[in-house]
Amino acid sequence: MKHLLNLLAAIALLVWGSHMVRTGVLRVFGANLRNILARSMSNRFSAALSGLGVTALVQSSTATSLMTSSFVGQGLITLPSALAVMRGADVGTALMAVLFSTDLSWLSPLFIFVGVVLFITRQDSTPGRIGRVLIGLGVMLLALRLVVEATEPLLQAPAVRTLLTSVSSDMFMELLLGAVLAVVAYSSLAVVLLIAAMASSGAIPIEVALGLALGANLGSGLVAALTTAKAAVEERQVTIGNLLFKIMGVAIVAPFLGLWVQYVQPYIPNAGQNVVLFHLAFNIFNSVCFIGLTQTVARWVSALLPKPEDNSTGQLLRPRHLDPSALSTPSLAISCAAREALHQADVVESMMIGLQKVVESDDVKLSEEVRHLEATVDDLYSAIKYYMTKISRAELDEREGQRWTEIISFTINMEQIGDIIERVLLDLEDKKIKKGRHFSDAGMQEIHELSQHLLDNLRLAMSVFLNGNVREAQKLLEEKARFRDLELAYSATHLARLSHNTVSSIETSSLHIDLISDLKRINSLLCSVAYPILEQAGALAPNRLRSSALEGKR
Repeated sequence: MKHLLNLLAAIALLVWGSHMVRTGVLRVFGANLRNILARSMSNRFSAALSGLGVTALVQSSTATSLMTSSFVGQGLITLPSALAVMRGADVGTALMAVLFSTDLSWLSPLFIFVGVVLFITRQDSTPGRIGRVLIGLGVMLLALRLVVEATEPLLQAPAVRTLLTSVSSDMFMELLLGAVLAVVAYSSLAVVLLIAAMASSGAIPIEVALGLALGANLGSGLVAALTTAKAAVEERQVTIGNLLFKIMGVAIVAPFLGLWVQYVQPYIPNAGQNVVLFHLAFNIFNSVCFIGLTQTVARWVSALLPKPEDNSTGQLLRPRHLDPSALSTPSLAISCAAREALHQADVVESMMIGLQKVVESDDVKLSEEVRHLEATVDDLYSAIKYYMTKISRAELDEREGQRWTEIISFTINMEQIGDIIERVLLDLEDKKIKKGRHFSDAGMQEIHELSQHLLDNLRLAMSVFLNGNVREAQKLLEEKARFRDLELAYSATHLARLSHNTVSSIETSSLHIDLISDLKRINSLLCSVAYPILEQAGALAPNRLRSSALEGKR
């Protein structure tokens, strides 16, 4: 029992070390890795190379799969390009298995010592996160040595030998067991290293080890498919397509495992090296042979998982981008929340367009439909806020912490704008539509122009929020001043119409002034998006009041 517990503890350390490395690398380089993937889609070969490089760094083809599928869900890349990325990703994780299978145990104490020092002294900074990666690497190397040491006593037990004999007689059981281990460990890399270590110690025959390695490849594809099971169809298409590639590869290679043992094993006597090199050869074969079939498999997957019919109203009613699987990677989760905030802004834009149409058409039914969208804005705000609370602030760097604050502020402003539009619509129904009153032609033209400026500023605010462009932020503040000037000018012309006893102006005077004031409030909420960007760029003075003007009042 003691030896079994030692083995289980060593396996747990291996899985935990792999998890620390994966999450640590994503927390340090997550945004940059996503940019590399997004910019390398000019052809399938560059996409595959980017997938190889990113996965070699992250040490997880599953993490690469989740990032790539999220791009497809956003419409940033096509499904065939995403499948090409995954062909390289599988090779990347196999290369890391080869690297870790070499005797690097002497590095384990060094990595753990340096990593702990960095993590404790600079925990909330980039060096602290790099320390976390080093700790994970050290733990993985230590765990591999412990696995070898723990398996040797177990081999003497008759029950273990009987179990291994029964497994070795059934290829299906080997594939199934390898897949289950990869799913449970959430890492095919850790499982392949475990299999190699056990084969190296003689715990399992080489034939069984190769079958388990094939099963681990299937398991890695299954992990990604299960993780995105509740995601959008576009995202599930990527993981299912990648799983299909793995199934085809295993179906072709599995019958010929005996040839590998017969012709390759004599040249690679070390069983552990044999397993990881077989793992690498399988993934290279799978990628090279099937990279030309990405278009074909994309069509198969699209037929298997067709996109739902376009229903714009239904799409507005639910969150689209709040992927729970991204929460373990703060930089990725922050990006998901930002995309959902823009979705919320899209709903607000629909409300603003609807408000303008109601003002011009006096359509009560349309007014009710637009008011109902306010509940959607509130629901999206609540969903984003709840999602953001699940992101660990301690694991965010300074820029990500600032982005966290910007997202919360942006969604609050959108929610307040939705409230204002709902109240304006109620006033229009009560004070104008039901009483059969109308704005004057000049007044209607003024409101139309203000509404158009407001829509333009909303779109500019969304761009500033998305890109953080300082020049666009400055333009947004300039638009705030311009809108204020228009509001003052139109209020003055309205008073002039009252002095001329214009009947329509007199009947709707209070509503007209209130509407202009509400539009100004909405514009102020939109323009507030610019302040964090300008403040961070040093483009805002601490006090915007002119000192000379203050002195003149003394």
